[in-house]
Amino acid sequence: MNASADHSLEPNRPAEAVRFRALMLGAIGVVFGDIGTSPLYTIKEAFSPHYGLSPDRATVLGILSLVFWSLVLVITVKYVLVVLRADNDGEGGIMALAALAQRRLSADSRMAYAVGILGVAGVALFLGDGVLTPAISVLSAVEGLEVAAPDLHAFVLPVTIAVLLALFGLQRFGTHAVGKAFGPVILAWFLALAVLGCHNILANPDVLHALEPIWAIRFFVTHGWHGILVLGAVVLAVTGGETLYADMGHFGRRPIATAWNCLVLPALTLNYLGQGALVLDNATAVANPFYVGVPRWALYPMIALATAATVIASQAVISGAYSAAQQAIQLGYLPRMAVRHTSRASIGQIYVPTVNWMLMLAVMATVVGFGSSTALATAYGVSVTGTMLITSFLWIVTVSGRGSRPGLGFWLLACAFVLVDTAFLSANLAKFLDGAWFPIAFGAVVFALLRTWRRGSRALQSTIRSQSIDLDALIAGLSACPPLRVAGTAIFLTSQEGVVPNALLHNLKHNKVLHAHNVLLTVASCPVPHVPGAARLEIEALGAGFHRAIVRFGFMDTPDVPLALAQSGDRCDLEFEPMQTTYFASRESIVASSRSCMPVWRDRLFRLMHRNAAPATDFFRIPNTRLVEMGSPIAI
Repeated sequence: MNASADHSLEPNRPAEAVRFRALMLGAIGVVFGDIGTSPLYTIKEAFSPHYGLSPDRATVLGILSLVFWSLVLVITVKYVLVVLRADNDGEGGIMALAALAQRRLSADSRMAYAVGILGVAGVALFLGDGVLTPAISVLSAVEGLEVAAPDLHAFVLPVTIAVLLALFGLQRFGTHAVGKAFGPVILAWFLALAVLGCHNILANPDVLHALEPIWAIRFFVTHGWHGILVLGAVVLAVTGGETLYADMGHFGRRPIATAWNCLVLPALTLNYLGQGALVLDNATAVANPFYVGVPRWALYPMIALATAATVIASQAVISGAYSAAQQAIQLGYLPRMAVRHTSRASIGQIYVPTVNWMLMLAVMATVVGFGSSTALATAYGVSVTGTMLITSFLWIVTVSGRGSRPGLGFWLLACAFVLVDTAFLSANLAKFLDGAWFPIAFGAVVFALLRTWRRGSRALQSTIRSQSIDLDALIAGLSACPPLRVAGTAIFLTSQEGVVPNALLHNLKHNKVLHAHNVLLTVASCPVPHVPGAARLEIEALGAGFHRAIVRFGFMDTPDVPLALAQSGDRCDLEFEPMQTTYFASRESIVASSRSCMPVWRDRLFRLMHRNAAPATDFFRIPNTRLVEMGSPIAI
């Protein structure tokens, strides 16, 4: 079902209105958790000693104006009004956008290759965000203990680590049950932000002048190039913007846009203005303007609510990392991993153990290594702004590649998006030695893994094809000298069309028999979210008891080969009776070669990844009781 088509219409019946409100509540809980917790640290970091700003009236109003207009330009205009309309059959996210952009281009063109590189880089940066967001969000919430009682400073790190350990440890149970509470908790959080902001604004209404863009312009005029560097802190206000696009397929464009315009943007604006009003009245409040502005009687409840909100924000990012990993696996950029579905009702509820534990180790190391949200803020932002810039480029390619020539309005928007994203990215790169190197290094490692697997897999398939026998020649030979046949159906898994699978050759060589029906099955991953049932299976009779079959899955589908075959219906003359069907698979083992097409380090990395990849038969849900595997050494 196309989520964007199904959810984007304005409800006009009571049942649809209830469903629309439920989608809005779900979007509030899942989509806006990350950006909703930004007030915990954004203003505090803008006035950190790193930037050397004094909290005078002009500077405070300038910072607040930059924050507000960044929310308007980046989130409202770019994502809500523009990018959310660039869906890939109802799905969003950087991999979906890259796949959509490549479909607009010639498959063999240099531009298509460049788009693929951009998509991989975007995923690498997004996974880096998956490390930093839980670390800085939970740490900044728990640091409220220092405001309530300075003597509790020593407990900040242990409590943060305990919260994060519990968060990652509970992932295997799924987020379905916890997800029901996401919406109400984050809704309460945004209402608390708005109430707290109004309370502080009433003490100094002069802060409302920050809504005028002239204060942002004056800030740059006054501070010059130094003002550009401060964007490295301002960008913290728009972190989580990419999540709006990534989760579009789950909730639809209209529920997300309505929730943003009617609740999230007003609540964030009021809270930022309230923090600014507090700083104007008391310059020492810049140490932690969010918690300083909380009444003493509400401090501990607010710490608890903030911790819950940051856990939910972290959960959304972690779930997004699972989805990104699944898409990368389906599109051939990561080795197969165990993917567990944790909900019978929702196909999007998945758990990837390998990704979970690797993220957990990275997050723990980040929290311990940086030690505070202030130190983490210097590292935070590069991965977010890099992903946003890549999204802008991919959007430009997607829209300009539709066939019709875009007008002047499109190019003005495109230039504005690229200019703003570049300014944010440049400001964050200026913090390279202060911590920004970390997400860049992490993203480079992930990028190397993705590209190595992609290149090595293609080299492996090329080697297999060069060493294989032509299928038509084998069928002709078997027709001339038919071997002994046994009853049943044999399905030979192969990634190559038109050649004989190694498993078939080994079976014929060692067992001297063939089944009555032999199906050469190829599983194809398509650059679309979902493949409809009618287009999923294609079967062609080759003669002599042989058939060629192709099973297609989208990058959001669950690959289940037996189920796809069982649903073939009357589209072929074969019946895939489970007890009469045997699956044959060849499991290649990569051996060292002096003529490798990759550098030595990359060759060794690919062999390590291939050795630890989940078997294709497990990934495609083929029952072990009906499976025969045969080893085959390959040198690439």
